[in-house]
Amino acid sequence: MLCFMPPRLLRYSPLLSALLLAFCGLPLPWSVLTPLPLAWLLASVATAPSAKSLGLRLWGAMTVYFLVQLWWLVVFMHGLMLQGLPPSPLVWPLALAAMLPMMLIEGGFFGLMGYLVGRFIPRDGRLWALAGGWVLVEYLRTLGALAFPWAGLGYTLLPTPLVQAADLGGVLLLTCLVVGLAAAIANVKADKRPLYAAGLCWLLALAYGLSRPAAVTPDHAALLLRTDFDSFSKATGSTQQLWADQLQLTAQRQSGEIVIWSETALIYPQLMNQLPDGIYGLHDRGNNTAIGLQGGQVTGQYVKAHPVPFGEYFPLAGPLHALYQAIFSAIGFGFEQQYPAQTLPVIPLGHVLYGVYICYDSIFGQVSRHLALGGAQTLVNISNDGWYAGWGVWQHFDMGRVRAIETRRWVLRSVNKGVAGAINERGEPQQLLSEGQGALHVRYATLSSQTLYTRLGDWPALILALGLLVAASRRASPGPLV
Repeated sequence: MLCFMPPRLLRYSPLLSALLLAFCGLPLPWSVLTPLPLAWLLASVATAPSAKSLGLRLWGAMTVYFLVQLWWLVVFMHGLMLQGLPPSPLVWPLALAAMLPMMLIEGGFFGLMGYLVGRFIPRDGRLWALAGGWVLVEYLRTLGALAFPWAGLGYTLLPTPLVQAADLGGVLLLTCLVVGLAAAIANVKADKRPLYAAGLCWLLALAYGLSRPAAVTPDHAALLLRTDFDSFSKATGSTQQLWADQLQLTAQRQSGEIVIWSETALIYPQLMNQLPDGIYGLHDRGNNTAIGLQGGQVTGQYVKAHPVPFGEYFPLAGPLHALYQAIFSAIGFGFEQQYPAQTLPVIPLGHVLYGVYICYDSIFGQVSRHLALGGAQTLVNISNDGWYAGWGVWQHFDMGRVRAIETRRWVLRSVNKGVAGAINERGEPQQLLSEGQGALHVRYATLSSQTLYTRLGDWPALILALGLLVAASRRASPGPLV
């Protein structure tokens, strides 16, 4: 197999190319260049002399990738540890050590995929099998109670009109565009035809994005809140000031506006009959929920579909309860198990159906898709982004932008810390508040049409990925390497 990089450089380049890929994929204007370092990474691992070597190269490379992309988790753990430990230079290494197993696990999914490609796919087909396998791994990372589909490659197209193709096959279809072009670049010296085909796909996606209609004129009004309350203090019970601040901000409500509070912001549910019509985050009987209020009465309730693994949902919570309890007691938190929702109902308020999803739910396209299929005319993401840090805040916000495009719905965000604001159905931020405490008077629209993505889900992307794997398995070459 001929690749575009010199063999000696290819041998030592997986970690460096993964590092470039990680920085290229941060929420920055140049993220569209992601196919270039990805091509380097694919070429450098595809030349491995054995299946085991291929898997190990990709595992190490992707561990580095996730270490950069998820560095905000290390910052979060550092802050968490400072709640129970005295200040010390050792806290940072301890925070990194606590999060490193997660990076290794996330990288391990790709490493296992790489081993299987090396074991069962002929040498000449490895690049295309790695491209198809990458898409499948990103999909599999959305499944199960421990799913964590952060840092998908499709989000790197957000600075370009190509991102509008998300309404055809979701963010996973965008990942197909990225990995397909990367594999074609990596294989350009062997065969230029795939590069022409990938380039044509990008041109078609660009034309599609540029031809999307302008956003509809907004005709509804909402008051969105951004509070700036320390999440750790909130979790340990200091809530009176947060309650007072929210009431003060809510007093700015204008006629005709619904009010939207952030995740678990309704601290005193016994006082809900004193609140104006709107949508409120509530911690109800151990569940992280959202409710609609109209005339002081609950119009609907949504339970969080994806509790955060090891933050809200804890595997083997029964037999390991004593261990979890000891850990949480040491850092001053109460231990409480939450379970994923079984249904995803919309919340009626006035004459509008709202698809409300909570914090971590926003990284799963399937959640907003099912809400749109259920009749949601506007999406509402309530969140406590105080757990994030640095680029994690903007990564989370950008995922909401893609959810808007996938479903062609406006997205309204009320948050503690993070980015509050309105996003139109083209994924374009309209009014934002990313710093300080305040209230936003926003206008938004209600929409009811269904996109191809809401109808078919991830199937278009999965079919393309499987097609790459089938084509790769039929490439003429000696038998698989063991």
